[in-house]
Amino acid sequence: MQQDLSEMFVRGDIHDPRLEGIYITDINVDREFAFANIFVSALEGKERETEILAGLNHAKGFLRSQLAKKIQLRTFPELRFFWDPVPERAERIEHLIDQIQAEREKKESGNEQGRID
Repeated sequence: MQQDLSEMFVRGDIHDPRLEGIYITDINVDREFAFANIFVSALEGKERETEILAGLNHAKGFLRSQLAKKIQLRTFPELRFFWDPVPERAERIEHLIDQIQAEREKKESGNEQGRID
C-alpha cells in the first residue's frame, strides 16, 4: 500500500499543489482492516503540516478508490492521515551531532597547536 500510494504522488495522479513534496513514512493497518493510519512528512517540515493534512483529507476518497482498484481486499480500510515528526527530529539530532563533532575537532586542533608551541 505504501509503495502504491507513493507512486501515485510521484506520478502526479493527485493534482493538488498542497500535496507537492510529501512522502509517506509509514502505514499501519489495524487487524480488522478497518483503518489504515498513514504517516506523512515533507521536505519543508512541520510548517506545512496543516496544509498537507487538509489536502490529504480532501483527496482521501479518491486515494482510497484508486488503492482499492490495485489492492484486492474484501473491504478496503478507511484512510487516516497523520503528520510524522520523526524525520524532523532525526534531522535535528544529526545537526546537533555535527555541532558536537565540529566543537570536538576545534578543541582537539587547539590542543595540538598548544603542544607544538
